[in-house]
Formats: sequence, structure tokens, C-alpha cells
Amino acid sequence: MKEPILFLMALFQKVGLGEFAEHYPQVVYSWLVMLILILGTLLVRGKINPFNPSRLQSFFETLIEGIENFMVDVMGEEGRFAFPIIATLFLYIFLCNILGLMPGMYSPTANINTTLSCALVSFVMTHVIGLKFHGVKYIKHFTGPIPWLIPLFFPIEVIGHCARVLSLTFRLFGNIMAEDLVLAILMFLAGAYLAPLPMMFLFIFADFVQAFIFTLLTMMYFAGAIEEAH
Repeated sequence: MKEPILFLMALFQKVGLGEFAEHYPQVVYSWLVMLILILGTLLVRGKINPFNPSRLQSFFETLIEGIENFMVDVMGEEGRFAFPIIATLFLYIFLCNILGLMPGMYSPTANINTTLSCALVSFVMTHVIGLKFHGVKYIKHFTGPIPWLIPLFFPIEVIGHCARVLSLTFRLFGNIMAEDLVLAILMFLAGAYLAPLPMMFLFIFADFVQAFIFTLLTMMYFAGAIEEAH
């Protein structure tokens, strides 16, 4: 089976950065996703009318409000400040996921380095939020309710929090990698007959679900950090 031709790889080769693009395709296509998000934000910002919103603006405002309310239901009112982080993670991961469905493109999340980076953002922000709300007392989340059981609870909690990174990393990476492999096989075996086309809708839905699960788990971790230790 021939390797697919990646447009950005060919472009980077023409400007003398082919070796970098070949070794780090996930970085190159992550830059593309970030560029899409930045340009999209700049274009949309100039067209927002708070007094006479268009139908499209009203639709997206309703959608964003619904997502924010869902996040507040999970995290509580105190967690509303984290909406920009959660929304950014979701949009970035979702765009990374679906990028591989386009001809000549590559899913950055099909590389474990990208999913690990996202998982580390979730992991670090969880503890930053915990320290923000509880200060030094945040350590109680790791010591348990009984002082003489601290030597038992502490290593278990540390292992559990580190396991979150592995869980987020491998769940997202495994699903997107498997999706890209299935798509490549379908294109190789029956691409000329448009056989993969019906599967595209399923893949798009799966990409959405994977991004949603990642951000939902992140919200739950943030909510646990905000809560008082029991």
C-alpha cells in the first residue's frame, strides 16, 4: 500500500524544510490547525453584531451558551472561568481529528506526541486550578481523610492522577490512529468506487465523540480539583 501524499509535506520540501516536516508531521499539521483557529477567530470577531445578530450568529451563540451551561452543570458555577480552556481543547482536538479525513492531510492526534501534549495540558491545569482554589490545602486531595493512612493514600492518589495522563493519551491516539488506518485501507481497496464515502459520516461523528470525551474527562478532573477534599 502506497503512502498517501501529504500536501504540506510537499510544500515544506520546496522551501527546504522537508526533513523537518518528514520527522515531525504532527507539528506541521498542528500549526495548520492553530492557523485555522486563529484566522477563523479574527474573521468572525469583525462580523459580530451584539445589537442585530444574524441568524448564523444567533445559532452559534445558542450553541456556545449550551456548551457553557453543560460545563457549568458538570463543574459548578465556580468552574465557569475554565470555559475558554475547555472550548479551546475541544475545538483543537476536533479539528485535528477530522483533518485526516481530507485528502492530502494528516491527523495530528494520530501521533501519540500530540495526544500526550493535550493530556499534559489537562493534567497541569487540573493542579493549577486545585492550587488556585485551595492553596497549600490542596495536598489534602492526596492524603485521604485519615491521617495514619496517608502513607497508603498518597502513593495511590499520585498513581491515579498520573494514570489520567496515560488514559487521555492512549484513548485519543488509539481511536484516531485506528480510524486513519481503516480509511487508508478502504481508499486502497475500493477508493475508485467511493466506498469510503459513507464511512466519512461515521468517522466525523467518532471524531466529535473523541473530542467530547477528552474535554468531558478534563471537566471532571477540574471539578474534582475545585471541590473540597473529603
